[in-house]
Amino acid sequence: MRIAVIGVGGVGGLVAALLARAGEEVVVVARGAALEAIRSAGIAVESPLGVFTQPVAAASDDPGALGAADAVLVAVKAWQVGELAPRLAPLLADGGVAVPLQNGVEAADRLAAALGEERVAGGLVNVLARISGPGAVRHVGANPRITMGERGARAKAPSPRLEALAAALERAGVGARVTDDIERASWEKFMLIEPWGAVSALARAPIGVVRSVPETRELLGAALEEVAAVGRARGVALRPDAVARTLAIIDGVPAEGTASMQRDIGAGRPSELDDQVGAVVRLAAAAQVPVPVHRFALAALRPQEAAARRVIPRFTRT
Repeated sequence: MRIAVIGVGGVGGLVAALLARAGEEVVVVARGAALEAIRSAGIAVESPLGVFTQPVAAASDDPGALGAADAVLVAVKAWQVGELAPRLAPLLADGGVAVPLQNGVEAADRLAAALGEERVAGGLVNVLARISGPGAVRHVGANPRITMGERGARAKAPSPRLEALAAALERAGVGARVTDDIERASWEKFMLIEPWGAVSALARAPIGVVRSVPETRELLGAALEEVAAVGRARGVALRPDAVARTLAIIDGVPAEGTASMQRDIGAGRPSELDDQVGAVVRLAAAAQVPVPVHRFALAALRPQEAAARRVIPRFTRT
């Protein structure tokens, strides 16, 4: 199977390397020092699945230069999807499918607006992996798991293209599942990662601290309730105990755990603030659902995001 991976950060780099090691024809879109490192040696991986450096079939900063693929895994940051999406059309073979792997619930819609509904599925990934150097990734914890599903009218029908992709991922050591309700699966993950990132970024503390201090635990629970209310208002079939189930997962996360948005904000890098907290506020306004915790979080974190994006001058955090 010919698979294109867009973005070789922690998620994209790990999945691309594992697929290539398993014998799939993998091409990647990368840039800068990462692109040069991959061209010269391959993707370096440190993982419970192995420590290895894996060449790929081709790497470029131009999606149009790589030729058509059967599947396109989009693993860039959520805020990069809208700008990148129109450039991905040459990568999709007839019958090919693009699958977003971002945190958030809007990436598939952005891809579909540029590529067409029939060429886009929904997707999400669960993994702890991050960049450890140019063209290098470090993975810790459980094996990566990718959940995919067709959207809209195609959701309940068999999906040979996603089943084929899932089989390739499984051969590579990546857990893969095709669901007939990708919207619910996406919102369940969103309920986990978004309140965790938002409240931890506000508290500037790892999840173990956030969940053990009564005030921040209460704030976390309120943020979870808001996300669930917005999802249900949009017709997402969340389970009645979705909030309790998510809190139980959070209580099982290692105490030192941090969310990617929290890490980016803390390091002064552009983050997914607008694609996570901002998405809750936008979607809540459209559904007329009050979300005071999220409105406060967005306002409180906005100066750091604006400084990271050079909208305002950088300032010293105290």
